Amino acid sequence: MPKFAAEPYDVEGTHSFFHSRKGFQHLRARRRGEFLTVVSGPERDAINHFRLRRVTKQWWELEVPTSAGRWEQVGLRANRMEIFSALLTDYPWLLAPRE
Repeated sequence: MPKFAAEPYDVEGTHSFFHSRKGFQHLRARRRGEFLTVVSGPERDAINHFRLRRVTKQWWELEVPTSAGRWEQVGLRANRMEIFSALLTDYPWLLAPRE
């Protein structure tokens, strides 16, 4: 199965979604291959909050970092905006500022 890359407009849409909501201006997105990773903190020592893996043209899977430094699938598969809405309501701790 071919891999679908995260696009520049996915990064822009992620910034727009979170920066238009109060309390989420600390989040920013990076893309690499099929991943769209949302981080905060300094550029050179960023803190991972979550990442989305693009599995089809429109479907993404939510993954969260573990304490061991690996990524674990949550079991949520939807379009990007539906996952962001679920993060706001069901997984708010993934969006909280960290030090």
